[in-house]
This record gives sequence, structure tokens and C-alpha cells, in this order.
Amino acid sequence: MPRLQGVPDRDAGLGAKIAFFFTKRKLAQMAGLETAGMLEPLRMYAHIPRLLSAYGKLEQAESKLDILSPRHRALAELKSATTVGCEYCIDLGSQIARRWGLTDEELLALSDYRNASCFSELDKLILEYATAMSRTPVEVTDQLFGALRAHFDTAQLVGLTHVITLGNMRARFNIALGIGSSGFSGDRVCALPDDQRKHG
Repeated sequence: MPRLQGVPDRDAGLGAKIAFFFTKRKLAQMAGLETAGMLEPLRMYAHIPRLLSAYGKLEQAESKLDILSPRHRALAELKSATTVGCEYCIDLGSQIARRWGLTDEELLALSDYRNASCFSELDKLILEYATAMSRTPVEVTDQLFGALRAHFDTAQLVGLTHVITLGNMRARFNIALGIGSSGFSGDRVCALPDDQRKHG
């Protein structure tokens, strides 16, 4: 149960109603279904219309990022969600990742990706980067970044870093406000949150 009440449709201003409409349509397109709580994070932002507008523009820009493959984006976003432990992000991210081609085996293997044969070496580098960026403190080594530079150009590295950072922002916002799973994955396989005890 969220710790704060989001702005309901009846109390939303015109800008928020437009944001709700287009976000619901976009999420339904990406996830393949609508859920009752799918707009919960946006309803929180709607308490501050200017912030809602700015956040919406950031999400729109990120959604049009085409310099990374859908697979690499899905791995980066979902691993940031499982590392931080955001139920909403893991639920939605698993459904989107499934529609972008990740298998149930890969979703379940995210928590032990280093030992999973279903991931390529590049997949593992992306997952390692997302994990390192999503821990507190951030633990990105020169060696890891150098390995990524062998596969991505400068713009792609900036894009990958942004995707993971935005995933962290979403996750920490949702966790702090008590926004949980919205039922996007239903009874289908869902990625598992990392065991935070491993990270100290």
C-alpha cells in the first residue's frame, strides 16, 4: 500500500490527465496489458505539476533512445530494478523484457548472472555495470568501464549509463513511497530481487 495518496483522475489538472492518458496507453503497449495500479508513480508526481511535466519529458526522451538494442536496454533496466529491489519496476520490467525477447530462463537467471550460461559475455558486462551502478556506494571500476568501451561507442555508453541511472531513480522513488507490484507479470515468471545481504 503506498505511503501517500496519489492524485486521482477526478482531482487531476488538465496536464496530469493528459499525462495519465498517454502514459497508460504507452505502458499498455509496452507491457501488453493494463493494470489498476499502473499509474501509481505518475499519480505521485501529479502532486507537483511542473515536476510531472519535466519527468514526463525525461521518460519520453528515454523511450526514444534507439542507440541501444531492446535486449541491452531491458537487461540494464531490469538489473538496476532487481539490485535496488523495486517491486513495481521488477514487475513491469519483467513483462517488458519478456516482450522484448528475454526468456523465462534469462529472467530467473538475472540474480546469478555471472554463472548463467544463457547470457553472453556482453550481456554479463551490461549486467555487471547495472549492478555496480545500482549499489550504494557505486562500484564501477576502470576495468569494467574499459571492457564496456570495447563494445560501445561514447554515445552508447552515455545512453547505457542514463538508462541504468533512470532505473535507479524510478526504483528508489517507488520504494520510498511504498509503491509495490502492479500485476503486470501476473502469474508469469518474474525476475527476482537480488539478495541485498550479498552486498554488505
